[in-house]
Amino acid sequence: MSPRTGEGTGRPAAARRRGRPAPEPPEGGAAAVDPEPDPEQVARAIVLRLLTGAPRSRAQLEEALAKRDVPSDVAAHVLDRFTEVGLVDDEEYARMLVRSRHRERGLSRRALGTELRRKGIDDETAAAALEEVDGDDEEQAARALVEKKLRATASLETDVRVRRTYAALARKGYPPGLVSRLVREALAAEGADGDGPDWSEAEG
Repeated sequence: MSPRTGEGTGRPAAARRRGRPAPEPPEGGAAAVDPEPDPEQVARAIVLRLLTGAPRSRAQLEEALAKRDVPSDVAAHVLDRFTEVGLVDDEEYARMLVRSRHRERGLSRRALGTELRRKGIDDETAAAALEEVDGDDEEQAARALVEKKLRATASLETDVRVRRTYAALARKGYPPGLVSRLVREALAAEGADGDGPDWSEAEG
């Protein structure tokens, strides 16, 4: 049996697709019915779909386009255009991420910096965004997390409560010295014995 061919080409459909990005045309317009939309149309459709779902950094969008085999020069051209019109904005994205992650998850500046780097935000942009959270904000968030964790473990032995609270805040990137102080203050306020592991020596 002869290989299946693309319409009107006489070449196998697989050969016609080789080396081209997977088609993901817009829902409307000529590209919607074109069996082989050009790479720029594909790139625009991918970027629009991703941005509709959630804000993204430029690096995240570049990675998504590369996974769909969009040529790098086409991806750069499309992302430049989206940046020009303000739909891709790493500075605003970084500020938004810092505000939301700190408010909703109580992440420390250190943890926020790690997440920004993971999202492909450069160091200068990340540093500017992290100014959204100062030392007082960080301590306030850490104190709230300590009090919440101690309330959740109120029925347990004090040493168990302390260990679990330390571990919970360590996962959010808070420095040991700060956690140790806040745990002792919270336990003292409720009349419990605040002695427990002291992480102050682990700072730095």
